[in-house]
Amino acid sequence: MIHRNRSSTIADVARLAGVSIATVSRVINGNTPVIESTALRVRDAISELKFVPRAAARTLASRRTNTIGLIFSEIGGAFFPLLLKGIEAETRSAGYELLIHSTQAAHAQKRRPLGEHNTDGLLVFTSSLEIEELRKLSQINFPLVLMHQTPPDEMNTPVITIENKDGAEMLVSHLIEKHARRRIVFLQGPEGHEDSQWRERGYREALESHGISFDPGLVVSGEFDEEQAFAAMRKLLLDGIEFDAVFSGDDDAAIGVYRALKMANRSIPDDVAVVGFDDVQFSRYISPALTTIRAPIEEVGREAVRQLIHLLNGEQAQSLTLMRTELVIRESCGCKSHDSHKS
Repeated sequence: MIHRNRSSTIADVARLAGVSIATVSRVINGNTPVIESTALRVRDAISELKFVPRAAARTLASRRTNTIGLIFSEIGGAFFPLLLKGIEAETRSAGYELLIHSTQAAHAQKRRPLGEHNTDGLLVFTSSLEIEELRKLSQINFPLVLMHQTPPDEMNTPVITIENKDGAEMLVSHLIEKHARRRIVFLQGPEGHEDSQWRERGYREALESHGISFDPGLVVSGEFDEEQAFAAMRKLLLDGIEFDAVFSGDDDAAIGVYRALKMANRSIPDDVAVVGFDDVQFSRYISPALTTIRAPIEEVGREAVRQLIHLLNGEQAQSLTLMRTELVIRESCGCKSHDSHKS
């Protein structure tokens, strides 16, 4: 709530106009283009609040760091280099520098080293910041774009993600329809990870649409990680759980699945079909070549930067960008054809 019985601040104007403080500053200074509809909202807010810019406020536009911040929970596996490649290329193309911080350490989420004090805007990968931190940034209208994570309902924050559910449903349906697999293991990703949740929903819907009862004993945690997936599969095998296919959750986890099955002398795909998700570079080179879902990982990074640049320029960003996935059929599912695609 904005109190009009005290001297209004530039933050009040930004809040009322629904823009960032930097955008208000650019309108006030008039030295950087702002789209007319946005500038009009800012001027209306200034008029309504009877805001009188102080000299200090007029200097805010020159405080731009020309830097974009990127916050990850963990930088590892084959997925992240592709995402980083897209982010770095688009950031450089837009004339910005890139600062990166990983919150992997247990204590790191209690502080936010990147933000309004050293960047012009932030890209945040799923589960990298506590919801309260996201709310704080939203309340000061700091430019923010989320990747693979839905914001709280009250936050109008752009999101870039992929068709996880549709991709997973295509993948599992292929195992059922083309290869008659019915005891399909699903390896979940990290707890709270939205990609994993949507992939599990696609897995369940594929089972249901083909009249196969869901068996919770076939769903275990693989953490999108080779070693965790290896351990999870070893336990299933040692416990004598029967299965004829594995949806590994992502391609990194598929490597752990391969190791565990080969250690148990289970043939891929004759005894157990294995499929992944992402189509990272090694997927076509492992033996047998991995059937998977091709996700536009690099393009997600590029699009996240594009939407953030819209916000930095005082323009409207797209609230949700949902990028298409493709089924890539190779040999690990039992098919003989190599690198065929199905949208």
